[in-house]
Amino acid sequence: QVQLVESGGGLVQAGGSLRLSCAASERTSSIYYTGWFRQAPGKEREFVAAISRSGSNRYYADSVKGRFTISRDNAKNTVSLQMNSLKPEDTAVYYCAADRNYGSVSYHDREYDVWGQGTQVTVSS
Repeated sequence: QVQLVESGGGLVQAGGSLRLSCAASERTSSIYYTGWFRQAPGKEREFVAAISRSGSNRYYADSVKGRFTISRDNAKNTVSLQMNSLKPEDTAVYYCAADRNYGSVSYHDREYDVWGQGTQVTVSS
């Protein structure tokens, strides 16, 4: 069973940048889509971005479009999320997730069957 490990979270001031990484424990050829989700205290987990296995298709939540960029390096089995122009409302635990069964892009966490442990991102005003 593939495992996902996130890294790169931390504390940053508003307007700053962070780069999150998601490392898979094995080759990602079995993963159709890799997504990033986030969950702020007292809120439901929400979709942030997703990327297809080839990297040719990328999807973003409206709230991060133009500020965040998702990318992947299949040779290293990693997916990254570059976050620029961060806002306090971006504060959340960020999770990496893999879809090995659904096969199409999904904005719903129920379609992703493997999850990382999460990494905290805190943006101060």
